[in-house]
Amino acid sequence: MTNQTNEFSIILASQSPRRANLLKDAGFRFVIDAPDDSVERGICSKCSPEDLVLQSAFLKARAIAPKYNTGLIVAADTVAECQGEILGKPVDREHAEKMLTLMSGKKHRVLTGVCLWKKPGDCHLLHLEQSVLTMDVLEGQQLKAILDSDNWIGKAGAFGYQDDLDWLHLESGLESNVVGLPIERLKAWIGELLEMN
Repeated sequence: MTNQTNEFSIILASQSPRRANLLKDAGFRFVIDAPDDSVERGICSKCSPEDLVLQSAFLKARAIAPKYNTGLIVAADTVAECQGEILGKPVDREHAEKMLTLMSGKKHRVLTGVCLWKKPGDCHLLHLEQSVLTMDVLEGQQLKAILDSDNWIGKAGAFGYQDDLDWLHLESGLESNVVGLPIERLKAWIGELLEMN
């Protein structure tokens, strides 16, 4: 990391262990301060997936911004989208099965909205990253085994790309974006924000 970046304390506004691992593996020093889940309740249910993740990331950053006098807040939200249906985190096994069945044998997108918020002040940037994946046909015993594993819990689209799934194939975009944070873009985005007044 550059000296300029390290002058700022980074605050990760997320409960996701996957985002924390991505930041850690990339050499960022940070603390975690996740906002309450309720901050996302005001988002319009008819939003496009792009608007949804951007709004959610912004609301997460804004929720914790008043707590800090200095620092750089990183907030993100990730969803999968297939055939116009937004796929967040499944609420239960049945919901996970419905998501995986929808994506089975099809291409889908994974979208991550990222909000970077610089303190002091309210200077912030929003960025959107997209990856495209193809899922093999999932059915029968294979689908049951996936659901039985419980690896779908807490993961947008009911899958975790980081789990090295041989039935999921990245067509375009960043692997880290599918995991939940486009880490390869983050350093440049932080530099862009730090150059702003």
